[in-house]
Amino acid sequence: MNKQQLVEQIFAKKSFLCVGLDTDINKIPQHLLECEDPVFEFNKQIIDATAQYTVAYKPNTAFYEVYGAKGWESLDKTINYIKANYPEIFVIADAKRGDIGNTSANYARAFFETMKSDAITVAPYMGLDSVEPFLGFEDKWVILLALTSNKGSKDFQYLNVNDHELYKEVLTKSSTWADDNKMMYVVGATHPEELGEIRQMLPNHFLLVPGVGAQGGDLAAVAKFGLNKECCGLLVNSSRGIIYASKEQDFAEKAAEEARKLQEQMAAFL
Repeated sequence: MNKQQLVEQIFAKKSFLCVGLDTDINKIPQHLLECEDPVFEFNKQIIDATAQYTVAYKPNTAFYEVYGAKGWESLDKTINYIKANYPEIFVIADAKRGDIGNTSANYARAFFETMKSDAITVAPYMGLDSVEPFLGFEDKWVILLALTSNKGSKDFQYLNVNDHELYKEVLTKSSTWADDNKMMYVVGATHPEELGEIRQMLPNHFLLVPGVGAQGGDLAAVAKFGLNKECCGLLVNSSRGIIYASKEQDFAEKAAEEARKLQEQMAAFL
């Protein structure tokens, strides 16, 4: 999916919501455990219920890898289901890969060709040659970790490098590797003021913003500091607050309600 298609979808739906499919079999409604593939069945119903309100889905691959081959099958079925039924929706493989040479090249092929995702999260620590293999695919995206929402982000990301924080060095350097048609950045919602500085540094790049909802991030602050009025430039992720809105038979309906609430707020900001 290219940038124009993503932007068109955002303004058509009046939404920049990304739903995180961090599906834990221990948290899904018990009645689904009777299904042949409980994880996929849960995802399928969540997707059908929320698709009208969201522009992106972000399965975190760790929640699938933990189950081995069966988990990979659930992930593959989930992505294929989105592509077959909601082809306009952006699919992010939240895999946080980062290696060099043929290893990165194979990671890229795995998630872009085999899994057919539109984007993958990548760690920048090993530099250009760890990121470059992901950039050679048409209409596919790298979402580079820049400033994360976890407490430990202060351990390294704020270290002083060349008279500014390390995360700013990552942004400055990596923005020369690809333009805003292939590169996005992860910026946690718990850093709204830094989000404003990042938007000034990179006015036209999309920012994937986790941390709204369960992690305490504020959507209004994210929109205030991060929104680009011409292209929006934001994908705001909510995972637990939507997919685990209920553990009962009405889980999909409740997920839709939570997604709709966020979408309505986003429509006002747009």
